[in-house]
Amino acid sequence: MKYLEFDTPAKKQAGELASDYKLSNLGLTNLDRVFWNLPSEALYEEAIFRNEGHMTVGGPFVVHTGKHTARAAADKFIVREDSTEEHVWWGEYNRPFASDKFNALLSRVQTYLIGEEVYVQDCYVGADPNYRMPVRVITEKAWHSLFARNMFLPVKTADEAKRFVPEFTIIALPGLTVDPRIDGTRTDTAILLNFAQRIALIANTTYAGEIKKSAFTVMNFLLPLQGVLAMHCAANVGDAGDVALFFGLSGTGKTTLSADPRRRLIGDDEHGWSDDGVFNFEGGCYAKVIRLSAEHEPQIHACTGRFGTILENVVWDPVTRKIDLNDDRITENTRASYPLEFIPNVVPDKMTRTHPKNVIFLTCDASGVLPPISRLSPAQAMYHFISGYTSKIAGTEIGLGIEPQITFSTCFGAPFMVHHPQVYAGLLAQKMAKHGVNCWLVNTGWTGGSFGIGKRISIRHTRALLNAALDGRLNDVGYRIDPLFGFEVPTSCPDVPAEILDPASSWGNKEEYWKKYDALAARFIENFKLFAAGCSDEVLNAGPKRLAQAGTSGAAR
Repeated sequence: MKYLEFDTPAKKQAGELASDYKLSNLGLTNLDRVFWNLPSEALYEEAIFRNEGHMTVGGPFVVHTGKHTARAAADKFIVREDSTEEHVWWGEYNRPFASDKFNALLSRVQTYLIGEEVYVQDCYVGADPNYRMPVRVITEKAWHSLFARNMFLPVKTADEAKRFVPEFTIIALPGLTVDPRIDGTRTDTAILLNFAQRIALIANTTYAGEIKKSAFTVMNFLLPLQGVLAMHCAANVGDAGDVALFFGLSGTGKTTLSADPRRRLIGDDEHGWSDDGVFNFEGGCYAKVIRLSAEHEPQIHACTGRFGTILENVVWDPVTRKIDLNDDRITENTRASYPLEFIPNVVPDKMTRTHPKNVIFLTCDASGVLPPISRLSPAQAMYHFISGYTSKIAGTEIGLGIEPQITFSTCFGAPFMVHHPQVYAGLLAQKMAKHGVNCWLVNTGWTGGSFGIGKRISIRHTRALLNAALDGRLNDVGYRIDPLFGFEVPTSCPDVPAEILDPASSWGNKEEYWKKYDALAARFIENFKLFAAGCSDEVLNAGPKRLAQAGTSGAAR
């Protein structure tokens, strides 16, 4: 939005923190004004001046992202060129895009921005200095610049800003509509990554998650080439230096369960595991906040009432300025973006030089048949990592309805995996074996019946099970072997009723339970056919068996 007659709040300070490496290096010239590395307070003023959002009780900045309230996953493309040709796992999640089409669209971007104002945040992705990547985020909207400042690691001094040279640039232009007939895109929205030119273009979506996930996708491509495992996971660490990793798609509880007051938080979503330890890619959290509970999730809930937090698509009262986290009229995918430091008991450096002792695979089982916790053998760990079973929760992607959709998202983050899944699985297997890591499959989904019949497993019970696993208290309890999946299921756990550990006992109709469980095993088997060719016999044999094959149909029931 242009303001020809009025100075904006930060006009006089717009260039005070500018880099010597100008936007002209990208062909962005004849701009009206560039606001360089503004702090959060200045970005608040700019965003409010432009009517981009509103301040609510306690100081959070509430925005509405328009027609896109989730990721446009089907509109992401990677430019196909020499550096990506042999490395990228081309297919559903990594659609190829022609170099000439990208160059033509970049020319349109350069023309589009002539005479316009933009915001720049120079920051880093990756807390470990050995692996961090300097990233420049260029945005049309002031609140997008605040989002980048929250989610990444901004420059700290004027001298650092002056000397900053980006290794990758993300350009987010919600006002630019692309044309599939001209630009070769799928729709009028596009997320395009060009690894040769080190540029990501985000067009015609205001949903800020595209900025975050574009940076994650870039790291997922570059780090494995250096022997570093890029992971869609949360991470925390105990007093003894024991790191725990929490893998899982959106809605499975990564952010909630990793924010444990008994352990220090490294990060809630995206990490690297190098030979030196674990490090966060980000400087902030991007938590789903629909129906967030102050009782069960006090740390995250407190962030929804703080200055500096961005609330996406949260309903609020314009008279009282109070927010309503229970109102889903805009979307189920309401979000809060805030600096990691807003969570008490975090690791200040966002990294640790110790290695994981426990890996947790979080799955939201909408069919209601998986046990709430299971211990996996190394081969089973690889099988379930490659499978990545969960249920997509309403709102996290465009097109999802109210009912969860059973899905298999390899490596618990298929949309962001650029290499073939076996690259990530191989790195995980090597590191788990080297450091003697325990692996657990934790179901945060339904119990007592499938979605619509049963109920969601209590966070209190899930926390108790996780605490027992991380503290070693599940080492000395009895276990049973699951008749279909073969993993070990504890028969008791401190502070958890025994019947919770046996999902069959909570179903009124046992016959229906075993039919559902058998059907889930069949889905696993069918899905894994996509990856069988590159897997060892040990991993192939670690998968589930059908009820008839198990030979336990009578006893199991």
